[in-house]
Amino acid sequence: MRQIKLTIEYDGTNYVGWQRQPNGISIQQVMEEALARLTGEPVRLHSSGRTDARVHARGMIAAFMTEKSLPLSAYCEGMNCSLPPDIAVLQAEEVSLDFNPRHDAKGKHYRYSLHIARCRSPLQRNFAWHLRDSLDLGLMQQGGEYFVGEHDFAAYRTTGCAAKTTVRRIDKVEVESAGPLLHINVFGSGFLRNMVRIMAGTLVEIGRGKLQPERVRDTLLNPSLKAGMTAPPEGLCLMEVFY
Repeated sequence: MRQIKLTIEYDGTNYVGWQRQPNGISIQQVMEEALARLTGEPVRLHSSGRTDARVHARGMIAAFMTEKSLPLSAYCEGMNCSLPPDIAVLQAEEVSLDFNPRHDAKGKHYRYSLHIARCRSPLQRNFAWHLRDSLDLGLMQQGGEYFVGEHDFAAYRTTGCAAKTTVRRIDKVEVESAGPLLHINVFGSGFLRNMVRIMAGTLVEIGRGKLQPERVRDTLLNPSLKAGMTAPPEGLCLMEVFY
């Protein structure tokens, strides 16, 4: 028996998310079906986490068990020949049988992208939140600093989040400009459902002057206070998982 670890990149626009669901096609379903065709055996992928509908990934990690002795290239170059153009395996490597993509992860890097321009961009529409109004980068950076540390992020999760605890550790938040794009990079040990999108929406409201940077501090100290809006899913991308 072998365990194969995959690093996967995908454009989530046309999918209901990573996890298999009865209401549409998921990344997991497409990947498992391609692996089953390749190996000739049922395959169950275990991932480092989930992404929602229309959310993207540059470095999703997933692993599966197999009794086949195929070369690693079969799970990368071979798989990419049968996968749709919006999903690709970037790397395949053999790992120990006790490797767990979710529980062994030390941290993750998410990026939320904003497109700041008067005119919308057809090329950015699936990968960034288009905003016509300018944002105060300095205020957003001040707000982002309050997220750093271990806090109760109960105000930053969506209804239906089943996490047993809402305490999470954020290691770094960067707000940086790249031409017409504004990137919010969030590094942390783990995330609640929609947590990064609500963090991004809160920082946008701070950048617009609708909230003060201290609102972040207040919501972390008192989760009954309302955070900002939930940013649209298109701007979110899982960049990397750290082990």
